[in-house]
Order: sequence, then structure tokens, then C-alpha cells
Amino acid sequence: MITLTENAVAAVKAALSRAAEPADGVRIMVQAGGCAGFQYLMGLESISREGDTVVETDGVKVFVDVGSQPHVAGMTVDFVTGFESSGFVFDNPNAREKCACGKSFG
Repeated sequence: MITLTENAVAAVKAALSRAAEPADGVRIMVQAGGCAGFQYLMGLESISREGDTVVETDGVKVFVDVGSQPHVAGMTVDFVTGFESSGFVFDNPNAREKCACGKSFG
């Protein structure tokens, strides 16, 4: 369903190690909004919810709710470090268009 690159796994592991509350992984959600129609939301997560798909890569769990699953099927998540900014990058084959910030798609 979702593939995490080595860089994304390392970034999530770093976030988990610094978290104030214990967490087992990261939740990736899609919600209406953003400049292209939908936006990605990510946050640390401790438990699976009813209907979730849980994907594990190198010890990192990714939780995806049932409503987001069709939007992210086949997506690759990377983490890039750049001169001006760093962050997660979503390569989503389901996106017909995406905005310049890379956090929104249509």
C-alpha cells in the first residue's frame, strides 16, 4: 500500500525516539483541503484503529485509515534534506495534480 524509503524510515525513527508520548509508528491520512483539493496529514500514532491498514517497514509502522486507503495506495514516502527546507515528500500515483508545496494533491 505505502512504501517508505530508507530516509523516511530514519526520519520516523528519529521522531519516535524524541516523542514526548510513546508511539509505535506514524499515521498518514488524507483530508479535503489544501490548494489542490486534498492534503496529507502525518502524526505519531500508538494504536491501530478499526478499519486501519498497518504497513511495517524496517520496524516502522504506518497506520492508514479506511477513508484514506484509496488515495494513498501505491504511494512512496521519502524524506529529503535540502538547503532551504527538509521534509517528507509524497510520490502518489493516484494524484492527478499536485501543488508546488507537495503536501496537497487533486
